[in-house]
Amino acid sequence: MSPVQRRLLSKLASVSAANLQRFPPKDALFVKKQIPTQPFSPESWAILQPPPPSALSAFAHRIGLHNVLSSTPLIQQACTHPSFLHIFSQLNPHSPPPSTNAHLAVLGNALMGVFAAEYLHAAYPYLPTRVLKAAVTAYVGPLTCASVAQEMGAVPLLRWHRTPSSPTRPAILHSDALSSIPRALTALVYQERSVLSARQFVHSFFLSRQVDLRGMIKFSNPKKALLEMVAKFHRDPPKSRLLAETGRFSNSPVYVVGIYSGAEKLGESFGSSLKMAEFRAAEDALHRVYLTRTPDHLLQLPSSAFTPGIGNIFNNSESPDESGRNQKGRYIAPELAIPEIMYASSGKSRVTPTAAPINDFYDYTVGG
Repeated sequence: MSPVQRRLLSKLASVSAANLQRFPPKDALFVKKQIPTQPFSPESWAILQPPPPSALSAFAHRIGLHNVLSSTPLIQQACTHPSFLHIFSQLNPHSPPPSTNAHLAVLGNALMGVFAAEYLHAAYPYLPTRVLKAAVTAYVGPLTCASVAQEMGAVPLLRWHRTPSSPTRPAILHSDALSSIPRALTALVYQERSVLSARQFVHSFFLSRQVDLRGMIKFSNPKKALLEMVAKFHRDPPKSRLLAETGRFSNSPVYVVGIYSGAEKLGESFGSSLKMAEFRAAEDALHRVYLTRTPDHLLQLPSSAFTPGIGNIFNNSESPDESGRNQKGRYIAPELAIPEIMYASSGKSRVTPTAAPINDFYDYTVGG
């Protein structure tokens, strides 16, 4: 089998033979009397072939949207990237261009950002702003959307064309085109149903995942950051206590240090030196505050005030939701948390701590 035939078969992996009108195409047949003006390209011909309706219908059933996306043209539009128009206009200049997901992806991206931001802000009220932005990107960013599209099985249905970078726009890669499919699906659910249905779709495929937020919080000087945070909460100045140690006079000692504010322990960690244990204990104390999570039964989202189905979103009267239960449609805003400390990752602060000086932060008392 020649390399051209292998590439052609790889492109047609998701296209059934019953869906093709004629194979091989007449453009691929060589006639001696006719001199072709343009050589036949199997890759270009395979790109122009639309996915079979059975594959589109199976995709809608696989992701649970067969009741919402009942027509295959909508699914095909969600799987068509705007970069596909360039090669389509070159090979078929006289045919009408297909519908793309350009506007749907923009709308879906905005909806996913709103749903992720409100969920993370309600779940982690003390999370710093920079970490909150990074968490939103981790949950609904381009790489996550591309990964979810692969899990959905949307790779064979994607219609796109690789575009190099230019002075006005960056290059379009396969992951960029693939990430537009979940965004377009979110917009279609919002368009065909409601904003609550779109939020449920985003929560099911994106916000239900486990993301390690601990690695996103980094401090250049956690000691001073903890001192400033304790001062904002009007607590006693933090004190460091040596809780345990082993191998002090060996080549591999281990120290366990705890940080206390009065009688309350803020954090605890270990290290091969006292400074390392202090550094990690201060980080642990800051992580315990920033990663404080609201219990699921107390979690309230601002979008929960929207009326289910088609109706007035500003109406707070009781109405049955999609599950048949009565929903009051009322949102009680929680109290705003104390703003994040200004001395976090940048190493700069314009706030003078009102607590004890940084040199008096630590006094070593074995066992407290």
